[in-house]
Amino acid sequence: MTPVNPPPLDRTSPPQPPGPWQRLATTLAEGVRVRLLRGVHGDPRAAAELAALLTDRQASGLDPLPIQPAELAPELLRAHRAEVRALPDDTRLLLLLAAADQYPVATHAFLRAVAAGGLDTRPLDAAETAGLAYATTGGVRFRDPWTRIAAYETASAADRHEVHRLLARVLSGATETPQRTWHRAATALGPSARLATQLSTSADAARRTGRPALAGVLAERAAALTPDPRDRCRLLAHAATDAWTSGDADRARRLATADDDTLTGLLALRTGNASEAFDTLLTAATGTPRRPVEAPGPDTADSGWLQAEDSAHAPDPGVHLLARVTEAAVYTGDLRRCREAVGVARRAGIVVPGTLGGLVAAVEGRYEDARDVLEATAGRCGPGGDPTLLIHAGIAALMLGDHTRAVTATLRAATSARTLGAPGTVAQAMEFRAYADFFSGRPRVGEAAATDALRLAYATGQDNGACHLQAALAMFAAITGDADLCRERAAAARSYALTRGLGLPAALAQWALAVLDLGAGRFAAAAARLRALAAFGPGHGHRAIRHLATPHYVEAAARTGDTRTARAAHADYDRWARAVRSPDDLALSARCRALLTPGAEAVDHYRAALDLHAHGTRDFERARTELLFGAALRRLRHRGEALDRLHSALEAFASFGAPHCADQARAELRALGAPASPAPGPGDPAARLTAQQLLIARMAADGATNREIADRLALSPRTIDHHLRGVFSRLGIRSRIDLVRLLAVSDG
Repeated sequence: MTPVNPPPLDRTSPPQPPGPWQRLATTLAEGVRVRLLRGVHGDPRAAAELAALLTDRQASGLDPLPIQPAELAPELLRAHRAEVRALPDDTRLLLLLAAADQYPVATHAFLRAVAAGGLDTRPLDAAETAGLAYATTGGVRFRDPWTRIAAYETASAADRHEVHRLLARVLSGATETPQRTWHRAATALGPSARLATQLSTSADAARRTGRPALAGVLAERAAALTPDPRDRCRLLAHAATDAWTSGDADRARRLATADDDTLTGLLALRTGNASEAFDTLLTAATGTPRRPVEAPGPDTADSGWLQAEDSAHAPDPGVHLLARVTEAAVYTGDLRRCREAVGVARRAGIVVPGTLGGLVAAVEGRYEDARDVLEATAGRCGPGGDPTLLIHAGIAALMLGDHTRAVTATLRAATSARTLGAPGTVAQAMEFRAYADFFSGRPRVGEAAATDALRLAYATGQDNGACHLQAALAMFAAITGDADLCRERAAAARSYALTRGLGLPAALAQWALAVLDLGAGRFAAAAARLRALAAFGPGHGHRAIRHLATPHYVEAAARTGDTRTARAAHADYDRWARAVRSPDDLALSARCRALLTPGAEAVDHYRAALDLHAHGTRDFERARTELLFGAALRRLRHRGEALDRLHSALEAFASFGAPHCADQARAELRALGAPASPAPGPGDPAARLTAQQLLIARMAADGATNREIADRLALSPRTIDHHLRGVFSRLGIRSRIDLVRLLAVSDG
């Protein structure tokens, strides 16, 4: 076989008018749009055919998408089938063998099967000449997935069975049992208890070795072959769980049974109403058989949705389910219900997860107890652990203000989830990593990571997580001064959150808008938004949002002179900061005290705040403290120190890419009569653009169309057009040619 390289993608073609897919895409929910395009292998023609056939509920994301999109793209496949049928019979046989070897189970046995069957590979030249497939050192590569589908579907049943038997015969390795079993089962003509048992056993083996996608295919085939209705329900439940774990949300929702509280609750947590998820998961936790933590047995695969996420030292399934219950409470913001979960767990004899116990103690005002429990949980962030428990370690670290450990835990959670083949859990880990990036003053890094996680969340059907990430991106946009993007992301998050009972992303989006107001000098508007978010006292507000909101609320209230409520909010914030002993929280509390103290008495509080910032990681907030301190010193006519503080703040804001805050520092310097460094000019595009604008500008300069950029970033083409117009305006250019030239000079 002569290897033939595929033709390169044309990245320089001029923009085309909107086609059928572009027109239909605007009628679909964003998550549906991403999953649909992913399900049809990125082919816009197939996406258009399938989108036109969706029901209103499917188009809005309420019902799962079809499991077999190939069956619903008849026009597209008709042409591919005709091309395959035009080939010689011996060429079609080789393509059938390659197709059976590649999907839905990749067995990598084509060359062995060719040798064992004594087949001649020269007929593949006809497929290469027709442009349908080409040879590689590992076998055959099809022009596109639809050609592979057509190669399989145009063959006769007898030929299909023959190639499956051949592939099963050559898959004789000790680790190839699941693949061998799959090909044997593909030849079955009816129910077979023997084959169903073999498939189920192979699925268990695939699950234990971190291959949930393979496990799901095997379990679903086993369900189709088993003659026992009870086994069929059990196997379908496993197949649904495996599909969810491997990121195929629509298939999971189609296979899930109504009486499976565990999977129903998990689906509700990720894509439904979080309050309903809390109730369903709590019911499932109390109904889950207990299993000792120290001795996980060989029946690990039968522990419901935990089967693909658990490590070799998996905890009691009930503990894992209570961890999910905790997440539901965090997402809803109704943390008082955590007490209900603790009571149910204790009556059922289940160990209460650390985050759950810590939240209950915090809600009840027992801040020292909360610190101790959360500290123990945050300490469990070693490498190679269970991803769910690592995520909870990250959440606990965030609550304690330990952002270094939060980064470590969430990154290790993502790594562990990738190893286990669980992309949905990767997206969830990145949700909480966004806070750590934000707190550590890395808006550009955080925005890029959150954008990638947003697309992954949509692709894996986690619309609730995507909503949280939309709010996080609004948070980054508020800091980087992109007002339009902040409002767009915040509106998208709030619109979705309010229909799903997601209090956390709704509050986070509101906070982002308040910070935008604060940066623009709209202090009364900022105070109005922040007042409710900084609700004070045990049992009020969301702890994570109070961490964000209280320091900014105190600042906005001090600017407007309405400090009575702000003093009460600060008192509770200070009590929490002293309990957890976080240098960053203590520094922000000292800053709040300075803002609430008149005249020269505030100076010592600002100095104390900066001393504490030196031991923390929130460099952006340190710069904010220097800005406020410098402004106070200017009013007190301490010109020398004011200059030092304001120049230091300006330099920090420039490095963070926070233009609004930098403008405030320049204004204070001008009020002192001191020269301030001008805003970056068009010769420094990276400094003049927000992180999102710079990312879009680089993609456009590389030749990507607006549609391609929109698909990669999970945004609308209209939004991309808006951002590019903003890029052109900020850089003082008029065309993409100018953009290419300017970025080339900057990068060079």
